[in-house]
Amino acid sequence: MICVWLAFVACAGSTAHAGDDVDARALDRIRNPPLGLPPVPLPAENPPTLAKIALGRKLFFDRRLSVNSTMSCGMCHIPEHGFTNNELATPVGVEGRTVRRNSPTILNVAYVKQPFLDGRETAIETQPVSPLVAHNEMANPSIGFVLARIASLDDYDGLFEAAFGGGPTVDRLGQALASWQRTMLAGNSPFDRWKFGGEEKAITADQKRGFALFTGRAGCVMCHPVDENHALFTDHGFHDTGIGYFRQEVAAGDASPVPVEVAPGVVIPVGRDYLDAISEKREPDLGRFEVTQNPGDMWRFRTPSLRNAALTAPYMHDGSLRTLEDVVRFYAGGGIRHEGLDPMIRPIDLTDDEINALVSFLEGLTSPDVARLIEDARSVAVGD
Repeated sequence: MICVWLAFVACAGSTAHAGDDVDARALDRIRNPPLGLPPVPLPAENPPTLAKIALGRKLFFDRRLSVNSTMSCGMCHIPEHGFTNNELATPVGVEGRTVRRNSPTILNVAYVKQPFLDGRETAIETQPVSPLVAHNEMANPSIGFVLARIASLDDYDGLFEAAFGGGPTVDRLGQALASWQRTMLAGNSPFDRWKFGGEEKAITADQKRGFALFTGRAGCVMCHPVDENHALFTDHGFHDTGIGYFRQEVAAGDASPVPVEVAPGVVIPVGRDYLDAISEKREPDLGRFEVTQNPGDMWRFRTPSLRNAALTAPYMHDGSLRTLEDVVRFYAGGGIRHEGLDPMIRPIDLTDDEINALVSFLEGLTSPDVARLIEDARSVAVGD
């Protein structure tokens, strides 16, 4: 499915149509969200403008914002990969350093209330600081170092002044990046046209059956709600699925060989001792607990939106599930049982046909607007 989508995008081209005003189109998306999405929440201190959007896009794809000018935000949130990274369970940072968690998509990030999978930030304006200074991501020694570098680059002359009336500051850096990211709105899916637009034939009979399961016996809607006039498919909450527990308490003691894909479709078993000898030591990941220090938050992670999920594999906070079918079967099996497992996760008796119907429904949440978002993201020259 993803390969077909990428082929479509490649055929669509990577630059904006002649005569199009990319930033005006982006600003209009914020003011008029696509079908199925609610109004975009906008902070009073950071109203969107054309200048902020253009600056934010430039910053997002600029490798010079990393310590050695090799990494940009757009290298973990790749436009052609659904603004995530389809090839890696968890992305790599500067010099190939290991990152603990899967790279979440920035599609519809405008609606995220607490950025990061552990919810440690409160707004997307403040979110960029962490990856910019994290040793295993962009590895800058300080945010001041980043601001000084931007101020030294000729192609940024006047851009912050035009957007904010003054030069680079940490607040303005975050506001510019947030302004562009809020334009990444992707609704108007086949599901939206059926559910909110009244187009009876917009989705298939199988997808309708999948939606009935989703809102009914499968119980998916408890964490991925659908409102009367729109659907974000997230409760904005934090839940323990058992995967964090499994990785730390069970898999860590497993000495069995690890299947390693050495070429497309070629998988060989490799001894765990050998892999441990050549790999970075895996750091524990305690999820929301790392933010709150509340034992009840151990291994809880933020509920993602399911919109455009067919484009944003792999799944879960650690990227451990490769396909949507894997995800549906995981939840149908009741997650991974342990004391802290969220009580809403329970075994569900689903047939293969029902699992396929749920997957088909999830595929119906894919927005046709993503191709244009990719096109817009790649439409301007960026620092390299």
